[in-house]
Amino acid sequence: MAYEDLPGSDLIADGMRDLERGERTAAALLVSIGAPRLRRAGFSIPAPIDSAQALLYELLSREDSDSAHSRFNALVRRLVSFERAAECAG
Repeated sequence: MAYEDLPGSDLIADGMRDLERGERTAAALLVSIGAPRLRRAGFSIPAPIDSAQALLYELLSREDSDSAHSRFNALVRRLVSFERAAECAG
């Protein structure tokens, strides 16, 4: 199975691309959160951002404070889904 076929692969690919560009997007922060597990699954993660969880929540809060918590949890669920699928596929 190709990693592009895994759930959430679009978000992970965007995050890795954003990290390579030095951008602090929600996707880059999410990949930074998952960097240790993603590396164990065989991915090269360029320069993860420190304190990514707090920064992601802060970013989501600035966009819409009322939905920040649920959006944060949804993003983390997508990350975990991708990580689990990548571990099974690898």
